[in-house]
Amino acid sequence: MLSLDKVYHANYVLKDVVRETDIIYSSTLSERSGCEVYLKTENLQVTGSFKVRGAYYKISQLSEEEKSHGVVACSAGNHAQGVALASKKFGIKSVICMPDGAPISKVEATKSYGAEVVLVPGVYDDAHNYSEKLREEKGYTFIHPFDDDDVIAGQATIGLEIINQLKDVDAIVVPIGGGGLISGVAFAVKSLNPKIKVYGVQAAGAPSMIQSLEHGKIEMLPSVSTIADGIAVKEPGVHTFELCRKYVDGVVSVTDDQVSAAILALIEKQKMIAEGAGAVSLAAVMFGKIPDVKGKKVVCLISGGNIDVTILSRVINRGLLMSGRTTTLTVELMDKPGQLVAVSAIIAGCGGNVIGVLHERSNEGSDVNGCYLRLTIETRDFAHIKEIEDKLKSSGFKLL
Repeated sequence: MLSLDKVYHANYVLKDVVRETDIIYSSTLSERSGCEVYLKTENLQVTGSFKVRGAYYKISQLSEEEKSHGVVACSAGNHAQGVALASKKFGIKSVICMPDGAPISKVEATKSYGAEVVLVPGVYDDAHNYSEKLREEKGYTFIHPFDDDDVIAGQATIGLEIINQLKDVDAIVVPIGGGGLISGVAFAVKSLNPKIKVYGVQAAGAPSMIQSLEHGKIEMLPSVSTIADGIAVKEPGVHTFELCRKYVDGVVSVTDDQVSAAILALIEKQKMIAEGAGAVSLAAVMFGKIPDVKGKKVVCLISGGNIDVTILSRVINRGLLMSGRTTTLTVELMDKPGQLVAVSAIIAGCGGNVIGVLHERSNEGSDVNGCYLRLTIETRDFAHIKEIEDKLKSSGFKLL
């Protein structure tokens, strides 16, 4: 059973294994969000994610017989690294089932800790089913990524740290996939100070906990799709569902575009890298999803930083679009000399920077002497985009 004693025991076991990650105040993100934003930097944790806490504590509590059989786990990447690291420290065999779409960086990092990696076609839930099959066939001990009291107790140590580091915190915002992290944090925090609000955040493309809580029973989504691969879970756990229902004050969702904007904000404003799942908490605060936190002290739990660099470049581009830092304008022109110069002069005069140009002849039904100019422009924000658009229109150009 989950108890405060178990959480404090986990804290003792983990004290020489994991970092007590910093809480960082961000003045720029606070101005943007209308509340005092603090970042709990689990993206700077050992293995780059909070998951090592639950995995290590769970493995530390196995009997010698269970350890002798080896362990098997399923993961989108972060739990995999935690299990692999813990197994290596205890000298036991580990087999990790991962979705075949898991970022290459997470797969390679898991292998580097000495684990045997099995790539399973599909998403997390498919990897989970295959790991259960291996457990039955090989006799491995299964290390669940979230629906286990020892794992939840390990994650709950983050709640203890937050309360000790920021004693007057008003609200804590936590990512949710299967629910192990928020279950632990909410249990620890509410047990010690029920006045502190705890909110969960899911990706809009994987709202399994939101749907289950709304309908009052655990439900499985037919599919999930999100850049936040670490929380792309079709079905919450039995324990985590009950703990969320009892201790969590609300769960909201954010879009992939909002997550991308949050990742970009962390890079630009905090010089900090977060993966999609790690940034959903900040995205929820940035885009006003969390109720009644204006002017209050809010901790955003940045749960992981293991983002593949090939994905990062695409996410940054999405984030630039979401924050008005880049835009694409299509201008209808007469196909005659000087038109491009005139358009470029207006954009330059407004302080915009053209980084891409596509010139197309007009389509059927338009003026025979017409053409289209598609421009990609670097801008400051959405107000700057409107300024450029208004200036082009007032100069007689037609925007499509």
